[in-house]
Amino acid sequence: MPENRALTAEASSPTTPRLRVRVRRARGPRWVTSVAVGVVAGLGIFAVSGGSGALFAAPSSATAEDSSAVTVTAKSQDADIASAPFPDLSITVSQTRALESQGIVISWTGGKASTVPSQQIGGANFLQIFQCWGDDEKDPTGPDRTTCQYGIGGVPGSHRDDVRESDASVAEEDKAYTVPGDGFASPTYTSIPFRAANGKTVASVVDGKYNFTVAEDGTKSLPDMNTNEYFSKYTTNMVSWAGSGGDGSGSVKFEVQTALQSQGLGCGTPVTATDGSVSGSSCWLVIVPRGTQDSGSTFITQSGLFWDAWKHRIAVKLDFKPLGVRCPLGASERRLAGSELISRAVASWQPAVCNTSGGSIYSAITSAESDAALAANGTKPAPLALTSRAFNPELGTDNLRYAPVGITGAAVSFAIDRNPRPGDSTVPPEVAGRVGLPFTSLKLTPRLMAKLLTNSYVDSLPTFSDRNHLSHQVDTGKKDKDGNAILERVFNPRTLTYDPDFLDINDPEWKYQALAAASLADVLIPQGRSDAAWAVWQYVLSDPDARDFLAGKPDPWGMTVNPWSATTDEANTSGAALALPREDFPKADPVEQAATSAAGPVNLVTWRPYVNDFDSGAYDTLRGDGLILGDWNPLSVPPKYAKADRNLPGRQSVLALTDTASAARYQVVTAVLRNPAGQFVEATSESMAAAAAAMTADPQQAQVFGFDPTSDAAKAATGAYPLTVPVYAAVNPRMEDADLRASYAAFIRFASTTGQDPGTSIGQLPEGYVPLPEGWRERAKAAADDIQNGTVPGTATPSPVAPTGSGGVPFPTGGVVGSKPAAAAAPAAAAAAPADPTATGSAATALAGATTPDDPDMGAITWALPGSVLGGLACAFAVPLVGRLRRRL
Repeated sequence: MPENRALTAEASSPTTPRLRVRVRRARGPRWVTSVAVGVVAGLGIFAVSGGSGALFAAPSSATAEDSSAVTVTAKSQDADIASAPFPDLSITVSQTRALESQGIVISWTGGKASTVPSQQIGGANFLQIFQCWGDDEKDPTGPDRTTCQYGIGGVPGSHRDDVRESDASVAEEDKAYTVPGDGFASPTYTSIPFRAANGKTVASVVDGKYNFTVAEDGTKSLPDMNTNEYFSKYTTNMVSWAGSGGDGSGSVKFEVQTALQSQGLGCGTPVTATDGSVSGSSCWLVIVPRGTQDSGSTFITQSGLFWDAWKHRIAVKLDFKPLGVRCPLGASERRLAGSELISRAVASWQPAVCNTSGGSIYSAITSAESDAALAANGTKPAPLALTSRAFNPELGTDNLRYAPVGITGAAVSFAIDRNPRPGDSTVPPEVAGRVGLPFTSLKLTPRLMAKLLTNSYVDSLPTFSDRNHLSHQVDTGKKDKDGNAILERVFNPRTLTYDPDFLDINDPEWKYQALAAASLADVLIPQGRSDAAWAVWQYVLSDPDARDFLAGKPDPWGMTVNPWSATTDEANTSGAALALPREDFPKADPVEQAATSAAGPVNLVTWRPYVNDFDSGAYDTLRGDGLILGDWNPLSVPPKYAKADRNLPGRQSVLALTDTASAARYQVVTAVLRNPAGQFVEATSESMAAAAAAMTADPQQAQVFGFDPTSDAAKAATGAYPLTVPVYAAVNPRMEDADLRASYAAFIRFASTTGQDPGTSIGQLPEGYVPLPEGWRERAKAAADDIQNGTVPGTATPSPVAPTGSGGVPFPTGGVVGSKPAAAAAPAAAAAAPADPTATGSAATALAGATTPDDPDMGAITWALPGSVLGGLACAFAVPLVGRLRRRL
């Protein structure tokens, strides 16, 4: 579990000698649900590579990063093209400049149909992809292999060191790193050292001899070249196998690491030129094509760093943003609190805002929006609240002035690789031939979302627990000897991919798959409370079929809701209905797999843990980590279960709830959702703009608009993405501190104007957001004026208007939001918001019926919410700041 952490990011700016920004991410135990998450300058804690496959579409040519997309070929770089595994290989890298900790897309043509790896061999006809930091002294136009983050222990063909067949199989270029063999007991051994960017070296061979370390007791040992202080299988971003389809084409998501994730690489470390300008240290992206066998072997078993493979490398220079942000000394510090959904944008805006004349340093934390709004609603100085919903009127009068600053959304990301049923003659040959390649399209309905969120699939509960409540009795049509009907117990489907409800609406290829993983029986969900969670539940409840399922009615195939999450008293095992919509995702089932003499007990949270936030969901999708429970470790203090290793490309099975900005950051594919108009729509800038045009005012707060899936406008918006969510900056104009109000107003003005220009540069709007329509910007300006002047308008503000212009831009690779402005009008079927503040449609409410009973008893989880927002904020700001982050697993 990640530890408490915070960050002080310092980097250089060509316009200021020194700038400091604080990004604070307060972490508590996993059960603490109202945690503070820092969001400045995009300095996240992310590592490890993503999925592979042949069927990904290339990123949209309209995205902002495409200006730095690069295409290279084997023929242009391989000096020994005659012996190259794929002489016609052509590779496109989606982004090569202004990089940070993020995902990029690497696509190619000219390969050959791949074979997936096994425990003995690394596969056949595939690519390996990794990052290096240093130039080759003999050829500065390419990388030095000793500076590459390469090596995954236990994966054939992916080690940094290996035993060779014989001395004769060692290329001349490898001999300096090789210890000659002298028989079976002492075989030939080659090990490529790793020279870290900080000047240190890890080497098991030096000058042709073993580099032993001798312990005090005289024991000799060699450095582990694949697990060391700089990288391991848990932290490396190396893609050990990226496969091609039958046509030789393929694509893979690759996670770019900076010095914050890999000290050994040091990418993005600020470098100051003689003229005072600052840039980030560049690195290399390296692709090594692997054929069908290594030198001296009939299969791929040796390292891709050995010369016979390395000589065919293809390399692309990567330029990074300088790490950190620099603000003027003495600048005042202001606090923002609330929505995680806007965090990527705030991280981009912050360094630009603080460098304006009189600009402030804005420290942002993520917390429950309702808590942030409560704190901001008073007259005492408080953080600016970032929220998607209006202040809860049950808590008092709403004194807030709301300024729209962003349009974003929630999404379901997935990384699911094909695994056709082996030996099944009914599987078409073309389907069987795509084994190991990723699916790029997945459709979900509100009812399927309900199933995933309520642990209603069998494999979402511990394997050896009592799972009978996820079954029902059916009449077999037979009688016993006494004439009684013989009943058969039928369980719910094991996972989403076995559900006839899912197979009925998705590509027929899904029905041939053998995909049985607990990580496909639910969706990774974030701990804590959020407006995004409310929006997801609101979407689910807007659908009659989903409401009926949650209430206990079987779906057409007989599947029933997990009774601990049922929304009626009669259907819920606890006797009290689960109250929906809500701000969190409860794991209500108290099921537990009993302890044995060899292992401890397993409850639902142990079996399927929460992730820390929406960003983590996208990150885990990128690296193929479904957070599967590992083996019991009796030697741990105290004894506990370990986490299973992540699945490498070709074997990934992950579903996660995330947000569109995080999905764009990591370039993960997102699900296509059925909207209130009955259409399946992916998250694109066009579809989110259509949803914004169909938003209606909150019945009790005319300043706040949202996408109400039960409204007439939403039902008419055929092109609208249903989980589109606006974000507002909310401040009480009567707050006593006039200087603080002025700073908040300045932030709002920047965020709603200059900050809406899409791009990857500092101050621009990152991918995953749709630029505010002009009408929304006018509302933000009016709100900023009122906040600064301390005035409360006597009449309601104008409603948002639909954006105008040409069509929007699809997000890259099947549902990752793009960053180009949707200069376009919403589709004709999308109803524009009304010209006056009168609300249309009806607000989503709890399920029909009597008053909503208390939630079922969930033990310690229910006490995870903060006792008070002020206490939570105080804890967040008390976290010390550090200069380097690394995700720990």
